[in-house]
Amino acid sequence: MAGMRGRQTVRDMFLSMAVIGVVVAAIYMFIPHDDTPAPVKAVDYRVELVTARRAAPYPVLAPVGLAETWRPTSVTYERQNADAWHLGYLDPDGEYVAVEQSTAPAKKFVAEVSHQAENTGETQQVAGETWQRWKGPKYDALARTEGDATTVVTGTASYGRLAEMAAALEADKATDKAGRTAGTEPGTGASAETVAEESR
Repeated sequence: MAGMRGRQTVRDMFLSMAVIGVVVAAIYMFIPHDDTPAPVKAVDYRVELVTARRAAPYPVLAPVGLAETWRPTSVTYERQNADAWHLGYLDPDGEYVAVEQSTAPAKKFVAEVSHQAENTGETQQVAGETWQRWKGPKYDALARTEGDATTVVTGTASYGRLAEMAAALEADKATDKAGRTAGTEPGTGASAETVAEESR
């Protein structure tokens, strides 16, 4: 009798669990679900840009002339961290592109912000400047050092898009509400899109 009661108890437990599972599944089915990712909100980085340009010991760069389909998503300036300037964007293809600058040792800094990309030994000309190509498992990068500061354009985007961002970088142009100004790339007479096409 004890054995029979034990089997009944186990059976009743499984039946109860099955009923609970059916109820939970039914509730899940009837609750509306929206799996669409929340849209990325563009940030206005004008204040941070002005602050960084006043504080940094190097010319802080930001893009000028990018199309509206480029969306700024993040910005920081850390004076105590080797004057590190960061500006993150989503490109027109939805890929990530970041502008990173710092007075930290170049090799270590580039590897850090590009998630351990490595110098390929190749260079790329962008808007009259020579950039080093770095390639990594997560991010690729274009990097150049001038004076005490290293500038890196890195992310999941193609080298063409990285070059488009690099070509748009300027030190002190006025920017609009989204951190952009319209027009051609200074000194080139070509749009950022044209530079990107030539770099592919």
